[in-house]
Amino acid sequence: MSQANAEMLEVDAALQLLLRQAAVTGAAQTVPIEQALGRVLAQDLPSPIDVPGMDNSQMDGYAVRSADVGASGTRLSVTQRIAAGQVGRALGPGEAARIFTGAPIPPGADAVVMQEQCQESDGQVRIDHAPRPGEWVRPRGFDVRSGGVVLQRGRRLRPQDIGQAASVGVAAVQVAPRPRVALLCTGDELAMPGQALRPGGVYNSNRYMLRAMLEALGCEVGDLGQVADTLAATRDALHAAARSHDLVLSSGGMSVGGEDHVRPAVESQGQLAHWRIAMKPGRPLAFGAIRRDDGGSAHFIGLPGNPVSSFVTFALFVRPFVLALQGASALQPQSMLLPSASAWPRADRRREFLRARLDAQGRVELYPEQNSAVLSSTVWGDGLVDNPAGHAFAAGDAVRFIPFSGLLA
Repeated sequence: MSQANAEMLEVDAALQLLLRQAAVTGAAQTVPIEQALGRVLAQDLPSPIDVPGMDNSQMDGYAVRSADVGASGTRLSVTQRIAAGQVGRALGPGEAARIFTGAPIPPGADAVVMQEQCQESDGQVRIDHAPRPGEWVRPRGFDVRSGGVVLQRGRRLRPQDIGQAASVGVAAVQVAPRPRVALLCTGDELAMPGQALRPGGVYNSNRYMLRAMLEALGCEVGDLGQVADTLAATRDALHAAARSHDLVLSSGGMSVGGEDHVRPAVESQGQLAHWRIAMKPGRPLAFGAIRRDDGGSAHFIGLPGNPVSSFVTFALFVRPFVLALQGASALQPQSMLLPSASAWPRADRRREFLRARLDAQGRVELYPEQNSAVLSSTVWGDGLVDNPAGHAFAAGDAVRFIPFSGLLA
């Protein structure tokens, strides 16, 4: 079906339409934690142990019975030395144990006095601080309780999450399969980097940019290469890609011109919705499905061909869709309200995503040229200003800033 003549869809409405079609495909996989970075957990991860597994010392100092230290200046006999990884003997009345950070608290002790408040000589220690019970003691299970969920299903694993799994002794985790995405580029005017440009030719930046964006999301990318600019070649490439991929992604070739073959090729192989989205840059977006011979289908998303439009629509639509294919629970990037260093006096009727960066004062500075063909603006920038439709702003006004760090990984 076509929406070429329909009113423009709002960004959030278009995204919800897209996400309704996303579902995890394939069975969960077990991977060792050292290979789980960026993968999405397929099930909750409970801890099999308490962390820490015993009361332990937060400080280098002396483990004592707080009842033995009624006042500053109390002297106790030092009867043992306990390092991390060692287990001490029970502490009797009038005794102290030299203890180091992370070492188990010996039975009988209930506090630690830091070494800066103690003076040891001739087998005795003078305690110059009267501790409270529990002072400088990490109790068992202080961080994690046995049976408690430490990482939830749908979490996309970061380095600290890998460390959390390791801290409870988990060596492997269940994760969603990686989405298989085929990347399609058409256009006889396109040249590959390293080739000489013909008159009227341009280098194919989108192919390499989109591949890198997909790989950053953990996708297995099937690059279809340069497809000949004919309807038959485009149709054959789409049919072959649908057999072994979950999603086919294209950039450009979606208009009704005589040399734009992606749109009719998809329509001949399945179904297609062509959306005009109330956003700038990146108004056209196509979504559909390509039939497989086995009766199933692969998703299809067609992005606009202008480099910045392709970049922005990928970040706002393809990224959450690909994460949803992995069952991720967090699909939207975080944004923040920050003061603008730039003025934007010309409000647009569409919602705008303006390339910007943070200056040394933490203000948002707009790139001076917001044309959708200026890919260098994305290299210069740190993120996008999400500017509502019909909204102009002056320097000093608060704007909503979305860092690229949350849009590209």
